[in-house]
Amino acid sequence: MSENLTLAALTAAMGGSAAAFRSITKLQPIEGEGGKVFPATYSGGKYATEKRRLISDDGNEREVECVLLNSVQSEANAAELALLNAIEHEQISIPLIEVDFSEANTQFQKDLPNLTSLEVPHRLADAILRDSMLSDGTRFSKSQYATRWRRSNLWNATAVYELCPTALVFGMWGSPEKPGGLGAKFERAYISEIVGVDALVVEDRSGFRVDPISASSKVPLVRTEDGFQLAGENAKNAIRPSELNHGNIVFDSTNGGVRCRFAEQTTVVSLGALRKLRFPSDGTNDAKRDQTARTVLAAIGLCAGVLASERGTSLRSRCSLRPTAPRVWELLDGPGAAAKTYTVDGAAAIALLNEAVAAAKAAKVTWMENKLTLKPTPELTALIRKSQEVMSAEDETEAS
Repeated sequence: MSENLTLAALTAAMGGSAAAFRSITKLQPIEGEGGKVFPATYSGGKYATEKRRLISDDGNEREVECVLLNSVQSEANAAELALLNAIEHEQISIPLIEVDFSEANTQFQKDLPNLTSLEVPHRLADAILRDSMLSDGTRFSKSQYATRWRRSNLWNATAVYELCPTALVFGMWGSPEKPGGLGAKFERAYISEIVGVDALVVEDRSGFRVDPISASSKVPLVRTEDGFQLAGENAKNAIRPSELNHGNIVFDSTNGGVRCRFAEQTTVVSLGALRKLRFPSDGTNDAKRDQTARTVLAAIGLCAGVLASERGTSLRSRCSLRPTAPRVWELLDGPGAAAKTYTVDGAAAIALLNEAVAAAKAAKVTWMENKLTLKPTPELTALIRKSQEVMSAEDETEAS
C-alpha cells in the first residue's frame, strides 16, 4: 500500500543509503491502445530505436524493438517548465534569474519573450545569461553573483544553491565566462525518459491536402510584390498554384509513425547524485547543513516530476499520451530491501517542497529570495537583431 511522503521520510531517505526515488508509469496514446504516435526524428530524419528484452504473456523472453518518444533533455525541459508555472502561480518560491527583452524588442522584427534560468539551455551557465547585464550595466559574467559561483564544485556548491538550485537538480556544465565544456560540472539528479515498447515502425505514409477552393494546377500564376496574379500567355516564370499553397498538395514521407504495445515513462530522482554535493558556509563544512540542502533539492526534483506529469504528456503533434494508472513513486532503499511506495500528487509535492524550504531557512540554509532581472547587453541585442534580419532575407529569397 502506498503511503503519503512526509518531510521526515524524505529527510531520512536522503540521510540514509537509499539510491533514488523512481516512478515507472505505463502510457497509451490518447487515441487508445495501439494508436499511432509520431516520435521525434534525429539525424537523417530517423527515429531513435533500440532493442530490449521483454517477457511475453506466455512467460518467455523475447527481443523487441523500442523507440525513443521523449529524451532525457526534453523531459528535463518539461519538468523545468512545470516548476516555472508553479512559480508564476505563486505556489512555490525558488531562485529565478530572468532576462527582460521588453526594451530590446523595439529593435527586433519579432518580439522575444523574457527568458528565465528554467528555460535557457545551459541553465545558470547559459550564454544568454552570460551576455546580459544587471540594471547598473554590469555584465552578469563579471558580477558579484558570477564571482561567487565561478569556482563552484561538488565540494562547495553553496553559491549555485543560493542562485540557481535547479542547476544542481537538472545538471550543469559551464562557467560564467564559457558555458559548456569548462567550469563547474554537476551531474543530473533528475532523469526521465519515455520509450515506446514493442514498436512497429510504419516505414512511410502518403496523402494529399484537399483544397476547398479547388484551385486547378492548370491555371498558371506569376509572383508579384503583393502575392500573385494570373499569368498571361507565354508568361515567363509561370508557377503552379501549389507553389503558393493553393490546390491539392500531394505529400510523401518516410516518417510514418509507430505503433507500440505501450509507452513507458521512467523518472528517477537520484539521491546518490545529491549526496555528492556539499554546502559549506564561510569555508566551514557542516553535515547537518549538507543534509538540509540536499533534502530541498530532492524535494525540487520530486515536485518537478509530479507537476510535469500533471500538466499532461502531449509531446508534439500526433504524439499525445496518457497514463494507464496513477503515478506511484518507489523509494529504492538499501540492497535487497523491499521498495517503499508513495503516492504524491501536485498539491502534496508543492506542500512538501515548501515545507523543506521553510525548514532549510529555519536552519539558516538560505538562497536568493527575489528574482534577479537582467537585460540583454547591446552586443547581444545587436546579434539578435541582425540574426532576425538575415533570416527574414533568407525567407524572402526562398519565397521568390
